[in-house]
Amino acid sequence: MEINPEQQPISTPKATTIPSNSSLSLPLMGCGTWAWGNRLLWGYNPTMDNDLQAVFNLAVSQGVTLFDTGDSYGTGKLNGRSELLLGRFFTAYQGLNKDKICLATKLAPYPWRLTRNSMINAGKASAQRVGRNLDLVQMHWSTANYAPWQEHALLQGLGDLYEQGLVKAIGLSNYGPKRLKKVHQQLASRGISIATLQVQYSLLSTYPVTELGVKDVCDELGIQLIAYSPLALGLLTGKFSEKGSFPKGLRGILCRQLLPKIKALLDCLQEIASLRNKTMSQVALNWCICKGTIPIPGAKNIQQMQDNLGAIGWQLNDEEITELDRIAEKLEKKMVQNIFQTK
Repeated sequence: MEINPEQQPISTPKATTIPSNSSLSLPLMGCGTWAWGNRLLWGYNPTMDNDLQAVFNLAVSQGVTLFDTGDSYGTGKLNGRSELLLGRFFTAYQGLNKDKICLATKLAPYPWRLTRNSMINAGKASAQRVGRNLDLVQMHWSTANYAPWQEHALLQGLGDLYEQGLVKAIGLSNYGPKRLKKVHQQLASRGISIATLQVQYSLLSTYPVTELGVKDVCDELGIQLIAYSPLALGLLTGKFSEKGSFPKGLRGILCRQLLPKIKALLDCLQEIASLRNKTMSQVALNWCICKGTIPIPGAKNIQQMQDNLGAIGWQLNDEEITELDRIAEKLEKKMVQNIFQTK
């Protein structure tokens, strides 16, 4: 099949703004910071910090002003490292768009967090690590799949953070449409809106949108959908091949299992990338943007951030999106879904 990138005029996407009852204004693409402090999966060590500051500086200067973290990010003794680094980078940065920076964290519903005060205290602890109040605070995952009784108090605590003026907006992560509607009703009874919802979403992880229909519900409720792992842990970047070298650990295992099964998709990404003079990563990220989501790919160095930035300022046409959708739907194997994803 031949794809013609000139079939339709290419328009530059307009800035994304979440609901008017929130004071946040979000960019077309953000930056995920899962790797900033994670030794186990991403091989972090503190010698990377100067590179990460450079990543932060470049991103903000180019309008990528949303940085997503979590209070569980950072392995072992480095727990909370991602939040600490973001606070340090924010303070050091004095360039363009600083007033537009949105620092977003996710609070984990740990088994020992049982009361609304525990959620308030968690939010305050995150703010202390960052060195200022957070702009967006999200429930990292729902406990509905294993301890539904735990969730209500934590959500109320999330609402308390907003009512007390400690955060500008609140959001959720890994919620499906049914659970989302219930939580929306609970918080709406207090006059509180949900600003954002994060789900695992990429060409290798379409389940939350295509099968659960979460995007339709978000549109109905005025909630901005955020796509985490939009490059499927690197599988959609083209960096890895069946005959090449794999990353260490769990990501290497995933590459060995999935690469033989997703060749058709990678070939299509490469074809479009060549025609567009883009990289495969840029095509995969632009696909997320065209689907009405804000992708939050990670970056550990300037080169990766520069590559990510090439995903904005242009737009795939309908023919390209349809072909990517068609191939993605027929794949024999896809990414494993997050076990906390609810329906």
